[in-house]
Parts: sequence; structure tokens; C-alpha cells
Amino acid sequence: MKKRHEILFNQLKTYREGLLFDVSDVTNEEANIVPHGFNNNIRWNLGHVYLDQYMWIKVLTKDDLYPDSLNKWFGFGTNPKDFENHTPSFKELKELLEEQTSKIEALYSQRLEEEFPPTEMGMFTIEQVLIRTIFHEGMHTQAINDLKKCIRK
Repeated sequence: MKKRHEILFNQLKTYREGLLFDVSDVTNEEANIVPHGFNNNIRWNLGHVYLDQYMWIKVLTKDDLYPDSLNKWFGFGTNPKDFENHTPSFKELKELLEEQTSKIEALYSQRLEEEFPPTEMGMFTIEQVLIRTIFHEGMHTQAINDLKKCIRK
């Protein structure tokens, strides 16, 4: 029988593979289009998923996992109008996302149940954070698929 943690990391990797598969046929041009009625593009959604996963771990552990600049480009309430010349490209974001789950597993697989002061959402373990970020990633995967449909009409 698989341990709970093995199942969690398997789900983390499986959902990430699904997200990356869904953007595998997206062109750089498509990734940067903000269709009418949307606030963001595919590129922003990828950056936001990447940031969100590390951000919630950092809230608990205080570990420095990402550059602060990611908050101004991909944080809650931002949009592609905030992008600058050195904002990670679509290609760079896909590469970061490809390696993120393995990095999280390497850094935190032995600390999943360690208790920290709770976040404002009541999470106090890395395991709880990862469960939340899997759900969040699913929401943004759907947003990406909605963007693809609008762009390709």
C-alpha cells in the first residue's frame, strides 16, 4: 500500500504534467494574448501557479524559494500589464514548472507534517498547503483551457 505522502507527490506531479500537456501546443504568441473579457493570459496563469505553490510554502516555512519580483508580475491582483522585459517568458515558465514538483519533493518530503504557525487560511503543514495548491492549479488549468478556446475561435 502506498503511503499518503507518495500519493500526494504523485498527484502533484500528475496534475502538473496535465497542466504542461495542456500548454504544449500553445504558441508563444497565443500565450501572450489577453482575450476580450479576460484579465490575464496563459503566460500569467503559468507564472501564477508557479508562484502560488512556493508562496504558500514560504508563508509557513519562511524559506526563500523565489525572487520577490514574481509577486509583482504574478501575484494576486496582477496582470500582464505589469510585465517587464525581464519577466520570465512563456518558455522559461514552462521549464520552471517542469522542475518545481521535484524540487518541492526533494526539499519537503520529510517535512510534510511539520507544524508551523497557521496561515490566514488555517493551514499549518506543508501537506495541507500542497493539497490546497493542487486544487488551485486545477482552477488555473481550466482558466488556461478557457483562454485557449477563446484565442482559437
